[in-house]
Amino acid sequence: QVQLVESGGGLVQPGGSLRLPCAASGSIFSINAMGWYRQTPGKGRELVAAITSGGRTNYADSVKGRFTISRDNAKNTVYLQMNSLKPEDTAVYYCNGDLLPAGVSHYVNYWGQGTQVTVSS
Repeated sequence: QVQLVESGGGLVQPGGSLRLPCAASGSIFSINAMGWYRQTPGKGRELVAAITSGGRTNYADSVKGRFTISRDNAKNTVYLQMNSLKPEDTAVYYCNGDLLPAGVSHYVNYWGQGTQVTVSS
């Protein structure tokens, strides 16, 4: 079964860093764009960062200069490196990706289960 699995969330002090990996597992022929979103209670899910299959990236203005998205195609994994974390970065972070599963003729959009990031002293 194809799925995206996030890890790396937790509690960190303001100014600290966290790295969130998201691994795609299952029979996958190809992965197109991948991204990270976040959601807080009462708000919609917002795009944090995205990366194309060719490595082109884009970021939300609120995280530019602090967060870096990268991918390891050999490991089917995307990473979100978060530095200089602020309390307002507290959210559930979700991985998203367009995957081409084995036996399927088109890319399918998948979401991970989410990982909690809490920035607090």
